Amino acid sequence: MGTGEDAADCGEIIEALYQYLDGELTVEKRVIIQRHLEACPPCFQAVGFERELREVIATRCRDRVPDDLRERIKKAISEEERR
Repeated sequence: MGTGEDAADCGEIIEALYQYLDGELTVEKRVIIQRHLEACPPCFQAVGFERELREVIATRCRDRVPDDLRERIKKAISEEERR
């Protein structure tokens, strides 16, 4: 991450944001990001916004895919796999 042992700049935080939220980083990198977030209100707000956005998408975007659309997608995938 940053040039110092525990340093991270805002650009690095933003680049790692989705990995951080998905829990895909090492414990060491998560600690570095958490320390940065505690000291940097703009980055903290960015992470908060992304968390809220993910929650909204997860809870409100649960429309059921129509069965006929599912079948058309399966058929298209099967046809593509045969090529």
